[in-house]
Amino acid sequence: MKEINLTEGSILQKLIRFSLPMIAGNLLQQVYNLVDTLIVGKCVGSDALAAVGSSYTLMTFITSIIIGLCMGSGAFFSTDYGAGSEKRLREDIWHSFWFILAVSGAICLAIYPGMEPILRLLNTPDELMELTREYVTVVFAGIIFVCLYNFFSYLLRAMGNAMAPLSFLAVSSLMNIVLDLWFVLGLKLGVAGAAAATVVSQAAAGVGIAVYSVLRLPVLRLGRDDIRWNPRRMKEIIQSDLATGAQQSVMNFGILMIQGLVNSFGAVVMASFAAAVKIDTIAYMPAQEFGNAYSLFVSQNYGAGKPDRIRKGTRISFAVSAVFCAAMSILILIFAGELMGLFVDADETLIIAEGVRYLRIEGAMYIGIGVLFLWYGYFRGVNKPQISLILTVISLGTRVALSYALAPNTPLGVTAIWFSIPIGWLLADAAGLIFSRACRSDVGNDSNNI
Repeated sequence: MKEINLTEGSILQKLIRFSLPMIAGNLLQQVYNLVDTLIVGKCVGSDALAAVGSSYTLMTFITSIIIGLCMGSGAFFSTDYGAGSEKRLREDIWHSFWFILAVSGAICLAIYPGMEPILRLLNTPDELMELTREYVTVVFAGIIFVCLYNFFSYLLRAMGNAMAPLSFLAVSSLMNIVLDLWFVLGLKLGVAGAAAATVVSQAAAGVGIAVYSVLRLPVLRLGRDDIRWNPRRMKEIIQSDLATGAQQSVMNFGILMIQGLVNSFGAVVMASFAAAVKIDTIAYMPAQEFGNAYSLFVSQNYGAGKPDRIRKGTRISFAVSAVFCAAMSILILIFAGELMGLFVDADETLIIAEGVRYLRIEGAMYIGIGVLFLWYGYFRGVNKPQISLILTVISLGTRVALSYALAPNTPLGVTAIWFSIPIGWLLADAAGLIFSRACRSDVGNDSNNI
């Protein structure tokens, strides 16, 4: 599959060509839990839907740590690739892989003993505890496969190959659909069957892309000089990975705290939130993946010492994201009810009504999250992931603070949670603009010295 060099040629054309497979790949990744939600909600019931939705938030938090580490390493890989430094790339791959694999293993060892307290901390209702535990126990077995897929996916993307990760996700997503129907409808395994289908599909994607990468990438054929430990470089990688991992996990920890507050409002609000979040995620997901593609564009050009191209690409990227997000906001405002009906039976009127309220409040401001994804990508790309972490703390901190202050204590109730989300986005966007102006000269000077 042909690699795309983001350091030369038409910026808009290459960004779109590079981001489209990433967008398609994330859509397919959403299928893992989306199919669970559709089949469980329609065929098992609203209690099972609420359990799977609550588990999805928890699983997203745990996997976000791994994805953040892989994303941080991906910025190193992309910078090395843009600078044409194959030796440094080999060294970074070696150090990153073992560090991320060790963290993933530690998570696997820690998560099961702490599962019961975590579910209690999330205010999981007693009547849903057994269903939620049943789903989570199985689905967490896929953590190692999530690690494999994301590590090699970010490596391939850093080298300009976004099609291979898409191909493996396409196969595994189709497998997930078939296995979901078989396990849940055919074998009557309920939520545990939906979770098992997800794990098997993740295994196919993770192992498959690892084997493909080893066979196809000469840079992975490491010699003796490439597998020596470099403490200084290892420290740099760990610092960058931890900053990006913290940024991703803080983001999802904030969402996890919101899930706990949502759970306190009962099964109806839980079910509406579970369905609406899936719709929400798919609606702005292309902007998220465009931000990731933009980040790789920035890091390749940062490594190549081309700050003027970064500035031009930044202007183009912000314009493209704004137009897309505005269009998605209009569609969500118009079709919120119909979209909720895809997940919930028509007679579940209370669930649909609350989901529509959520979508119309948050969906009107998708431009806020679209801009924020670009700020995240920019600061990762110029090797300043700590700023992305600060922006996440601002966004999620605002959301959590407003939600916990207003939802339980004012007549707004759960609606306060829905309003707090776009407010957090806009405050973080403003902070991103301030930080970008403060470090603009540093970026130009640093990139010229690589």
